[in-house]
Amino acid sequence: MEFVGTFWALVPPIVAIVLALITKETYTSLFVGIVVGALLLAGFDPINTLNYIIGGTIGEGDDAAGVGFIHAISDPWNAGIFIFLVMLGIMVALVNAAGGSAAFGSWAARHIRTRVGALLATFLLGVLIFIDDYFNCLTVGAVMRPVTDAQRVSRAKLSYIIDATAAPICMIAPISSWAAAVSATAADLNTGITGIQLFIQAIPFNFYSLLTITFVIALSILGFDYGPMAKAELEAYRTGDVGSLGKDEKVENNKASLLDMLLPVIALIVCCVCGMMYVGGFWDPEAEGFHDLSLAFGNTDASVALPWGSVIALVLSFIYLLVRRVLTFRKAADCIVAGFNAMVPAMLILTFALTLKLATSALGADAYVAGLMEGAAAGLYSMLPAIIFLVGLGLAFATGTSWGTFGILIPIVVSIFSAGGDSTLLTIGISACLAGAVCGDHCSPISDTTVMASAGADVNHITHVSTQLPYALTVAAVSFVCFVIAGFVRNWIICLLIGIALVIVVLLVLRATIGTRICGAQEPTAGEAA
Repeated sequence: MEFVGTFWALVPPIVAIVLALITKETYTSLFVGIVVGALLLAGFDPINTLNYIIGGTIGEGDDAAGVGFIHAISDPWNAGIFIFLVMLGIMVALVNAAGGSAAFGSWAARHIRTRVGALLATFLLGVLIFIDDYFNCLTVGAVMRPVTDAQRVSRAKLSYIIDATAAPICMIAPISSWAAAVSATAADLNTGITGIQLFIQAIPFNFYSLLTITFVIALSILGFDYGPMAKAELEAYRTGDVGSLGKDEKVENNKASLLDMLLPVIALIVCCVCGMMYVGGFWDPEAEGFHDLSLAFGNTDASVALPWGSVIALVLSFIYLLVRRVLTFRKAADCIVAGFNAMVPAMLILTFALTLKLATSALGADAYVAGLMEGAAAGLYSMLPAIIFLVGLGLAFATGTSWGTFGILIPIVVSIFSAGGDSTLLTIGISACLAGAVCGDHCSPISDTTVMASAGADVNHITHVSTQLPYALTVAAVSFVCFVIAGFVRNWIICLLIGIALVIVVLLVLRATIGTRICGAQEPTAGEAA
């Protein structure tokens, strides 16, 4: 165990991420990262290495931690998310087989006639579904694929917008599973206010989430792209090949209508929201969240609520489509297998990513990073928000978990700033921690939200990661500048206005230099030719 709590704890995710970006091959890269983690945990003993890959345990008693594939799959939270994935895959297959997706695509082609309109409509739907990031990724992807395909928007661009309106939006929504996680983490700390109050106070300083919104809207309106995304968008615009994995071929059905797409989606949204309220105790007189919406969402368990709601929505949709006679019982039953098969790649990637997280956690990556940050606290007090942002970004990127990142860093941030007695800087520090966690999660190939976004858009996972990385890092750079300023100015209005102005200026400079215009049939620009 000589590697625990040292820099070596970060080596497994770094190996997996670098290999994935170089080889463009997800499964092998993640597996190699898992093997490296198991080797370090086992001290290079071959028998123990195999044990830690399959399903061993580190430590004893209360300190025991499971590692390996068995523990990743058997974890109740993970199992619940797998069930939700399968249920949603079946529903998508059902609606597609009934012709609902094709009918919605035809309607969208008549009413959303521009690429800008398709991009902004996708963004708006992502903002509206702010309850949970998993739910957001898969629902927005399933609904908007026909719309963006009709306007020749690449699946890479769709997956970026899905990812940009998942975790970043959930992190600034007071009623969401993310707000609940932050509130629970900060509940017992000496801040003088409740966890949810601390979360709400931190929203105006969460520059990464707020500037991501600015970035997506401005980029859509300006109508250009840069980096690997420009290549994907140009290919989609010129050839019509949007980069789909091909699992959602549209089925034409003369009996199908727009409602055959909308009603199942509405049922899914309503049932999942009600599921989160129910599990959170909204209708239970003995529960803390009884008739209190914010407490109910704060106490809910998404891994139970989302499968709960999706099963009910699936049954209702099954009955509705059979009654409408747009689908026979035999074809509807075949959709169960088809929907499961469609989600196998996403579940496999998620299983590998979760297993790698267990190895990274067992190696003590959190303790190593926390020690680095505490060491920097003494001499760089006003610069701490910017440092916290970078630390959160790096930790979330390496471990693939934003919840784990702010769970580690929030107690440290509170202890540092509580000693100084500056409540405003405490709020900024918490915001920097949350923003860094979201940013790292947004960039990381092994993040479950990133996996969900690529699954929702039906695009190759590494394609999604490599195309969105320059965009996320652009916003991250501007956010870092804002946190540097915030450490001295400590006024969110001034800092946010500076951040918005910087985002727009950066985009205008990028458009004039390396940007590729996508909207319209322009000749290739200098950036495109390069």
